[in-house]
Formats: sequence, structure tokens, C-alpha cells
Amino acid sequence: MSGAAQRPLRLGALGTSSIARRRTLPRAVAAPEVELVAVAGRSAQKTAAFAERFGCAAEADLASLLERPDVEAVYISTPTALHRTWAARALRAGKHVLVEKPVGVNAHEARELADLARERGLVLRENFMFLHHPQHAFAADLVRQGRLGRLSTMHAAFCIPPLPADDIRYVPDMGGGALLDVGVYPLRAAQLLLGKGLQVAGAVLRTRPDGLDLSGQALLVSPSGVLANVTFGFEHAYASAYSLWGDTARLSVTRAFTPPPAYQPVLVLEEQDHEERFTLPAADQLHNCLAEFAAAVRRGDTGGAEEADRRRAVVAGMDLVDLVNKVAVRVPVGDGREERDRPTGGR
Repeated sequence: MSGAAQRPLRLGALGTSSIARRRTLPRAVAAPEVELVAVAGRSAQKTAAFAERFGCAAEADLASLLERPDVEAVYISTPTALHRTWAARALRAGKHVLVEKPVGVNAHEARELADLARERGLVLRENFMFLHHPQHAFAADLVRQGRLGRLSTMHAAFCIPPLPADDIRYVPDMGGGALLDVGVYPLRAAQLLLGKGLQVAGAVLRTRPDGLDLSGQALLVSPSGVLANVTFGFEHAYASAYSLWGDTARLSVTRAFTPPPAYQPVLVLEEQDHEERFTLPAADQLHNCLAEFAAAVRRGDTGGAEEADRRRAVVAGMDLVDLVNKVAVRVPVGDGREERDRPTGGR
């Protein structure tokens, strides 16, 4: 292997988000495959604090970071509504792009970015960390081996408690809402495990008076007839799990989307008279994501089948989001209705 192939990917960070501060940038600094060169955000004060914490340069603004010749790729963690704008600017500036999920607010934005990456010969990835955890390949192998019998149903959920009132995910104009923030995870898990061609048979969204969705459910159908029920929201005790049901067994995966690096997954296979537990090695899915992104850039095969498949998957994921939004029955909440509808017990 040549020295150039082993050189760390020189990365710039666009955005000073919470997830960048808490998770992605600390891991990027520690990863030998990546060198964090510079950071830029909308707040000069936050940018300076990030630069000091992570030992990199602070740029005056996002545009100036894209002009740096020593930045080969960018990690984008701006508000969701700005993902498309800055990813497109980065691609036009010749930078490879790792963008926080979702890639945009709809499939049109995803398709535009995928086409631009293909035309420019650049790598475009969403930072869906869970896709890089080996527990999901293990689950898929059990299905392929016939351990569940004939697969008929998938249940998947990613739900979190209510957020602080000033959280940006409650701002509609910034791409807020539960579907774009947490709903994309179970939707993408269904893509991963059930394959291409998923359709949305129905959906429900609980929405505030301003239209922002707080939670929801959707029913998907695969071309082979497997049903997938996905649940997501900002109104629940924490849940991050999925199960796959066949006619002979059910497989359960807990901590499916955000397992800590030291966590050893335990997958449970339940048959009629037998339960089997598979304890898997711990894996750092964020490091795997960053390393794979760097490796894809170094391979340089952006016109190949693998990168084309990844671009199609990015667009297909947002197609599902659009379909959920299109067919969803919207249930207004937040106006006292919950109190009025709550059972009174004795009456």
C-alpha cells in the first residue's frame, strides 16, 4: 500500500452542533484514518471553543473553510434545513462530503446531491452510524440462513423523551420534527434488512398546531410481502430496537441504533420451545463510519457500483420519508386534547 493511501483524510467540520461536539469530532480526533484540520460555524464564539477543544484551526465562516486547499473532505452538522445548501457548496468546491442524517429534508434534495456527487466524482455519505455496526449483518445472516423460517413482520422503533423547549429540532423552518430526526432510523433499518422497493401502506403523525410532527408510526410493505411497522417520536421513554418475525422464530435486537462503543450486543432468538442468545463483540460504529468514509475517498472509485448503490440508498431513504409525509393522517396534539381524552377511571 502506498504512503498516500495510508495518509489520514484531512477533514473540515462545517457546523458546531451538539452531535459534533459530543460524538463525531471527539471520535474524528481519535481516529487514525482522519485528521481534523479546521472547523467553522455560524457563531464565532462557538467556533473558537470547538477549535480549542479539538486542536484545529477556526475559520471565520463556513464558506472560507471550503476554500482551504488542505481540506479534502467535510463533515456537515448544520441544521437539517441547511444540509443540502452546504453539501452542494462543498461538492462544487471539490470536497468529499459526510453529512449528518438526513441528507436533506426531502428526496428532491437527496437526488440533487447524489447527482452532483456522481458528476463531480466525489464521495457522498450520510452519517448513519448504525449502518456500520456488525450486529445488523449478523441479524441479516440469521434471516438468510432460515433461522426465523419465512419472514413476515418487522417492528422497529426509535423514540426519545421530550427535548428542551429551545431545541432546534422543534423549529419547523430548520428541518425539525420527529420524522426527520429519529424516524429516519427505523425507516433506514427496514431498507437495510428488507431490501429495495419498500412502499408505505399507511402512516400517522402526531403534530403540534404549527404542523411540526412530534411522533408517528408508519406501515411499510416489501416486494415480497413482509410488513414493517416503524415507530418514532419525541414523546416516549427511550427505545432503540427492532425485531424480525418469521413463522418459526422471532429475533430481537435492542440498542439497535446508538450502542456505545464498549457495549456487547445481545441478540435474542425466540422459538416455540427454545431461546438462544448471541453475544457479539463490541464495536465502535462511529469509528467504523469515519474509517469507511476515509477508505472510500482513498479508493477513488466514485463511479463504481458500490458508490452508486450507496447514492441510491440515500435517495431511497428520503423517498420513504416523502411517502410517509404524503400518506400520513395528521393528529393534532398540544391543545389540551390529551387531558380531555384521558380515561377518568371511574366513569
